[in-house]
Amino acid sequence: MSSVVLFETINASNGFKIAVATLNQPQVLNGFSVEMAQLLQEKMTEWEQDSSVVAIILQGAGGKAFCAGGDLHALYKSMLQNQEGGVWQNQVARDFFSQEYRLDYHIHVYSKPVVCYGDGIVMGGGMGLMMGASHRIVTETTRMAMPEISIGLFPDVGGSWMLNRLPGLTGRFLAATGAQIGANDALFTHMANFNIKRESWAQIIQELTQAEWFPTTKRHQNDDLISAVLHNHSYSTEKGPLETNYAFINKLCQTNDLEKLYGMLVSLANHEDPWLSRAAQTLQKGSPLSFVLAMDLLEKTKHSSLADVFRLEFNVAMHAAQLGEFQEGIRALLIDKDKQPDWKFKSVADVSSDAIDYFFEDPVPEGEEHPLANL
Repeated sequence: MSSVVLFETINASNGFKIAVATLNQPQVLNGFSVEMAQLLQEKMTEWEQDSSVVAIILQGAGGKAFCAGGDLHALYKSMLQNQEGGVWQNQVARDFFSQEYRLDYHIHVYSKPVVCYGDGIVMGGGMGLMMGASHRIVTETTRMAMPEISIGLFPDVGGSWMLNRLPGLTGRFLAATGAQIGANDALFTHMANFNIKRESWAQIIQELTQAEWFPTTKRHQNDDLISAVLHNHSYSTEKGPLETNYAFINKLCQTNDLEKLYGMLVSLANHEDPWLSRAAQTLQKGSPLSFVLAMDLLEKTKHSSLADVFRLEFNVAMHAAQLGEFQEGIRALLIDKDKQPDWKFKSVADVSSDAIDYFFEDPVPEGEEHPLANL
């Protein structure tokens, strides 16, 4: 049985090596699991300490996705089994969120260049892996999104931190609607910094192996070396729908009245722009609770450090695994696949401040350390 992550090192110039990690679950679009997180964390720690390894490449197998999100089946089973227990009693959820978030944070602060090849679908957990990389590549097939509104969750894996740093109020719009963007808008929002043709990828790896690398103590020179190779293969595209509608989205999303914001966004369902229309329809079918929670998280984390964001998102995710809305979202989309979630909260007006406050309660029992305390 092959591993869920494949690891190799490629010999480069000057005796150095380029390390490659390939997510290897193409049958589920490389859905991210605890096992993947554990394997990646262990290997990336090893590579970070190996002075012969000058850069890391993250990619996905199968040609359809880098990573389409988290593997939620085990989480769903754990929620069913823990319905009578407390928030902290769900060990599967604790392991899943803490290990995934710890790995994502590690990529953000990694001491060597990390190149993420975001070809195909990059959503949810895939975004968490990609956002911390120093060199974020997209192609003509890239489809990026934080679509947690559809499963009763919220944009996690550091999503609150990332979305707050997008141009204008586009982060609010993407969090609310789960709208998909392509390579052009990924560059516009700086969620990616290089756009290449997927047919160039093998040639890029070849050129990287032949480049004149510097010792790992000269991180910036190696960053520049990779950037130079990627720039030679980059190309520009026309404006994407997010950039095209940038002024309109900013104007729409400036209100702090969430019922009003929800109403205005949903009213775009019949808009002549098919991208805006599709985004509105996704919101309309999604969880009203997730909408309010996502907006509240963006507000609460405006000035938070990355580590604090991950710790807060862990707390919120643990409560999401207990409340039931997340469970129902997974059921409708992935288990029964009826795509007819029966949300407990039928409208934004139904979501009280007490309901939101629940998610921000500290789930860690007294005397125990937070799983992400030492980020």
